[in-house]
Amino acid sequence: MTDVATAERVAISITDHVAVVTLTRPDKHNALDVAMFEAIAGAAERLAAEPGVRAVVLHGDGPSFCSGLDVAGVMANQPGSDDLMAPLRGPFPNWFQRPAHGWLEVPMPVIAAIHGHCLGGGLQIALGADVRFATPDARLSVLEVKWGLIPDMAITRTLPRLVGIDVAKELAFTGRIVSGAEAGDLGLVTHVADDPLAAALELAAEIAGRSPDALRGMKRLFNESWTGSAEETLSLEAEIQLGLLGTPNQLEAVRAGMLKEPAKFTDPS
Repeated sequence: MTDVATAERVAISITDHVAVVTLTRPDKHNALDVAMFEAIAGAAERLAAEPGVRAVVLHGDGPSFCSGLDVAGVMANQPGSDDLMAPLRGPFPNWFQRPAHGWLEVPMPVIAAIHGHCLGGGLQIALGADVRFATPDARLSVLEVKWGLIPDMAITRTLPRLVGIDVAKELAFTGRIVSGAEAGDLGLVTHVADDPLAAALELAAEIAGRSPDALRGMKRLFNESWTGSAEETLSLEAEIQLGLLGTPNQLEAVRAGMLKEPAKFTDPS
């Protein structure tokens, strides 16, 4: 196992092409203070360029995945209202969006394992993953309306892709808490599991056995084609496919498939 240097709020380990990102503020239910915002965004940025990683698992240590914004903690680090608003005026994605949007920009698949509280900003971070597992009794909420705010951590790039726009609006309008089981019914999470971390690791291991070129191509295809026209999206399919055909990893996938043996892929540098 390779241990990547850890930040104050996040630990990263890499084993057999799978990176495990652990939020490590369990005493606060992994609530988002300034250091946590920076550490999560930094982890996504680092793994996006980490050689050999083919899948990422994101989870929280302790009783919860992430309970959302640590209001007191953030205010303690932002003494003036102008200081607090400054990140909203920055370039896209702004400072508050980075911990969620960053997982969309990671080129390999990202899987979130959710338990306990997954509220507000915590839910928006989980929505940045490509696949989500949650315990039946997990508590999920688009909570920002409670504070008179809108959800603004890249939710426009995630929630409407997963549930109908009416469901997205209702969840945001009310801020109501849904269980992991209901979240599965709504499509807010992909799978409901008693042990979401074990399930996420099992799926990550399966994904890590696939061609890293194909995995990256598929993530790019689905992320970029969501709002495009038929002409644009069909052209993108052709572009990515042409870039894969005849490459060493594509030929290795065919060879291994024909011989029914594990493939030996080369990771992008």
